Amino acid sequence: MSVRMLATDLDGTLLRTDGTASDRTREVLARAEEAGLVIAFVTGRPPRWLHEVAAATGHTGIAVGANGALTYDLHTETVLNAHALDADTLAEVTEVLRAKIPEIRFAMEYGLDFAFEPEYRHDWEIIPSADRTGREMAVSTRAELAELLSKPAVKLLAKGRGLEPDEFMDAVERLVGERVTVTRSGHSPLVEISATGITKASGLAALADEKGISREEIAAVGDMPNDVPMLEWAGESYAVANAHPSAKAAARTILERSNDEDAVAHLIEDILAR
Repeated sequence: MSVRMLATDLDGTLLRTDGTASDRTREVLARAEEAGLVIAFVTGRPPRWLHEVAAATGHTGIAVGANGALTYDLHTETVLNAHALDADTLAEVTEVLRAKIPEIRFAMEYGLDFAFEPEYRHDWEIIPSADRTGREMAVSTRAELAELLSKPAVKLLAKGRGLEPDEFMDAVERLVGERVTVTRSGHSPLVEISATGITKASGLAALADEKGISREEIAAVGDMPNDVPMLEWAGESYAVANAHPSAKAAARTILERSNDEDAVAHLIEDILAR
């Protein structure tokens, strides 16, 4: 096969809107691995949200998480490496954003644990109580910003209130984009901030290099702005039918099917049939 690795986003791409994986998707992922096609999950999710994906899909390889800030072994459930924002950068960026956008609220992904400001409002379950083996997970921390800034974080989350998602991201980019990497993966005014140069593309490139796979041998598929660097970098790139306009513009091919229509499963079948 000319394609040796399929790099796929999860939410809105491989997974259906309800967060599940179809029987067809599970079957195709297993068949792809049997055929020697490397499957890489490349996601904005932190490790604490990856065990459920491994259980749902049956895939237990290596995942690139937190928008490229870390790699995670789905089988052993361990972080293999991480690229964090240092405490000084976190303090500087949050100070600038709070001064210019007073209503902004922050949360921190540290790798395996999570902390948030008292007025930070979540769009999802904060953290599962246990992993797929039944092991208890770390409890998330509710604390003032000064405490959140006490250690490095792989991802800074900034939530705007009552703001249009793209406009909010653009505003954050203008204010701190020269110091950090700014993106988003959802449909609310929530931006995800990583260290400079850390993107899904950088994380995928490191994984591919480790496996001796060139970018020309990689097909990537996604749906949101945080997928854009990966879609621009990979040898082949695809956006699902339900993708954000920026992902569609970055991809070389727009798939006819959406995530709810098993778009990635059909793509893998096409790759295996070559």
